[in-house]
Amino acid sequence: MEKALLERAAQAIAQADALVIGAGAGMGVDSGLPDFRGSQGFWRAYPPYKKLGLSFSNLANPMWFKRDPTLAWGFYGHRQNLYRSTVPHEGFAILKRWSERIPTFAFTSNVDGQFQAAGFEPAAICEVHGSIHWVQCSAPCHDGIYAADDVKVEVDPDSFRAVGPLPTCERCGALLRPNILMFGDGGFVSDRSHKQERAYQAFLGRHAQGRVVVIEMGAGTAVPTVRWESERIQERGATLIRINPRESKGPEGTLSLKAGALEALQGILRQLGG
Repeated sequence: MEKALLERAAQAIAQADALVIGAGAGMGVDSGLPDFRGSQGFWRAYPPYKKLGLSFSNLANPMWFKRDPTLAWGFYGHRQNLYRSTVPHEGFAILKRWSERIPTFAFTSNVDGQFQAAGFEPAAICEVHGSIHWVQCSAPCHDGIYAADDVKVEVDPDSFRAVGPLPTCERCGALLRPNILMFGDGGFVSDRSHKQERAYQAFLGRHAQGRVVVIEMGAGTAVPTVRWESERIQERGATLIRINPRESKGPEGTLSLKAGALEALQGILRQLGG
């Protein structure tokens, strides 16, 4: 990373009236979470799915909860257990410290709940694709969304299939599923995500006339939700700091840091004097 870019990023944050934290899948890599970039990356993390010829996008589909429930809950149950046990990396703590002096909102396509685990206020997080820590009916027979604290699915480590009883809806008996927006998903109950989005838009409205800085990390072009949102805010006059080891380039004026989230945040922190 160029020192000059780190200095400019640090200066922008020091002068900011508000921060938007944009986080994609790459944000969790420094916490030890798998890198799903491309089928090969996904299959390294989940070898049995390579034998079945199933990619991440193939599996992240609600049809499996009807067609093959143990496959569906094996995939999501393993990730649920993994995310519950993952400790957020130090980059989250750096961002949390900045958020204590600058109004901050996190906008993330991740479903892992790492911002909550790192101590961010839930009211200042927009999980645009939902969260694995919440469940809904897979039918769905109603619009209820429930915390998944009591949902515990055992997964065979060799086959990545669920074993034992699977969680079911108390109203209709259909399987429960994570409250996550999947591919081709017509059954996603969006009430929780929409409530978060309204709070996020209200935050942007309150700071529309101020100096807004977007710190975007690990948001690639494969699932560009966060990138698009970052660039939308940049078009309104915000400063965009794009942190990405592979796809750091952005529109004119972007501060492009070609690095992982933790490395870049630590570099900015040093320029701020620790």
